[in-house]
Amino acid sequence: MKGPIITIFAIMLATGAGGCSREFVGGAAVGAGGTGAAYEYQNKQALDELEDDFKAGRITKEEYLRRKKEIQEKSLVY
Repeated sequence: MKGPIITIFAIMLATGAGGCSREFVGGAAVGAGGTGAAYEYQNKQALDELEDDFKAGRITKEEYLRRKKEIQEKSLVY
């Protein structure tokens, strides 16, 4: 019984190692870049909405500055 289990385990290890090819790593990098870009786009939208709220008088200057700082702390760009 140990023979088939060892064989199955060896096959699982071999196919798992193949999953870390250059194509996979490159695809993961592209995926991470896309996710980061989407996150920064959300930050830009949040800043734009915040500025609109401030200009329209819906929030105070203190609230505007506090929320702007929060968004900027989460962002790599702003």
